[in-house]
Amino acid sequence: MSNVPAGATPTVRMRGIVKRFDAVTALQDVDFDLMPGEIHALLGENGAGKSTLMHVLSGLYRPNEGTIELQGAPVRFRSAADAAAAGIGMVHQHFSLVENFTVAENLALALPGETPAILPRNLAQRALDLAESLGWKLEPRTPVWQLPVGQQQRLEIVKVLARDASILIFDEPTAVLAPVELEELFSVLERLRSEGRSLVFISHKLNEVLRLSDRITVLRRGRHAGTVPASETDAGDLARRMMGAVDDATVEHVAVAVGAPHAEVAPAASVESGGDPVLTIRDLHVKDERGIETVRGLSLETRAGEVLGVAGVDGNGQGELAEAILGLRHAVEGEIRISGEPATSVGRRRIGYIPQDRRRDGLVPAMSVRDNLILELHQEAEASHGPWLRWDFLNRTAAEMRERFDVRSGSLQQSSGTLSGGNQQKIVIGRALHKQPELLVAVNPTRGLDVNATAYVHDRIREQKAKGAAILLISTELEEVLALSDRVAVLYSGEVMGVVPPNTSRETLGLMMGGRRQGADEAVE
Repeated sequence: MSNVPAGATPTVRMRGIVKRFDAVTALQDVDFDLMPGEIHALLGENGAGKSTLMHVLSGLYRPNEGTIELQGAPVRFRSAADAAAAGIGMVHQHFSLVENFTVAENLALALPGETPAILPRNLAQRALDLAESLGWKLEPRTPVWQLPVGQQQRLEIVKVLARDASILIFDEPTAVLAPVELEELFSVLERLRSEGRSLVFISHKLNEVLRLSDRITVLRRGRHAGTVPASETDAGDLARRMMGAVDDATVEHVAVAVGAPHAEVAPAASVESGGDPVLTIRDLHVKDERGIETVRGLSLETRAGEVLGVAGVDGNGQGELAEAILGLRHAVEGEIRISGEPATSVGRRRIGYIPQDRRRDGLVPAMSVRDNLILELHQEAEASHGPWLRWDFLNRTAAEMRERFDVRSGSLQQSSGTLSGGNQQKIVIGRALHKQPELLVAVNPTRGLDVNATAYVHDRIREQKAKGAAILLISTELEEVLALSDRVAVLYSGEVMGVVPPNTSRETLGLMMGGRRQGADEAVE
């Protein structure tokens, strides 16, 4: 519960904030208050201005207009260092860690006056003391690349707290966490609130916002769409504030997509006697680029017209599994078959792939929308005549794909890197589904997307299932897996802990994601 004393002065008061990027107005006359001892959630679709507003507060951007006060005194930040010196710290969605540095070296980079190359002896102990005060154990000499994602996030939080920040901004902090880690993070945030710190919690997950926050501010298209106490609102009200005037069916659809509390999700139909096996994996072993075996003896089967969800904390072999199926990574041992044929002999046209990092693995951001849409069309007979590309066919097909998959761009020539995350993902999905693949491998397909874009992706997955495709959905978003899957395989340390129905209790799923096999009495070593 909030510890805000009656009549307290706001820790932060932002008034009339305007931020422009050339001709684009990202924030228009936005007000925002943050009280001591509260968790204030910031909601909005992609492009609504949430991160931009917090980048203004944290000194990364300078506002074109408006004022900022800390403890009632006006401030003007010239840089992020100025904001950090004033006690403002931001835990970014995409970690700002140096992977080849150790835990202690990364902490040294964050601390004023410390030199990572010549570490003071007490720095490691300071890191340990701070982490242990939160119930965490961090090994200061461990390289960051060896840490699971959850521990990397802990390090990011410790980095901010090590500078004695009293104002903490958390940007989508739950995207990569398992249920057990999620509860642990919430406990830490609640403890920080009880200490009188002021927290901003950016999220698109309505259930988390309603559970954790004291107040909620909604931004829509760069404008303030209301601030309400969490106890006086619900998922439907928040969805309407985020999207504007929409009908009840859309509100319910969006609420289901983001796992809102009390949202009813129809159970998936049983597929025990469903279609024929499409993807068959037997005793698969895969190593990562470091030579470490990250997939160990994995066996799975996905049938036509079925969504098989793969749940687990990030870093437990999901990426290597997907890459092995696609032939992007060599399997050390085991077999992968597509409709009975070795995967190595199956053309990519029969497999659709949605990678987890659309900007790194799914797009060439500097290239146009058209060129990204047609990246794989060179395989089509109609796409070329001898050594020459047939641009009439390619341009016509790109235009059809843009319309079919609702890619909202100014033109086909617009750079894909300038599109919103949702429209970038639509390009990736369009390429994956254009030729109706018999197998779709989707890895974290909604990571970083807002509620509307998430609902769009979920609809496309359901459509492919209805058309008879076999779908392997690998996602660290447990609610997403449960909402879409017919069966759920839980992955831990590269092994399957069990395959269970989607109505399995979250407690059981959490234990399995932590290493306990289904029905086993002891956790996996």
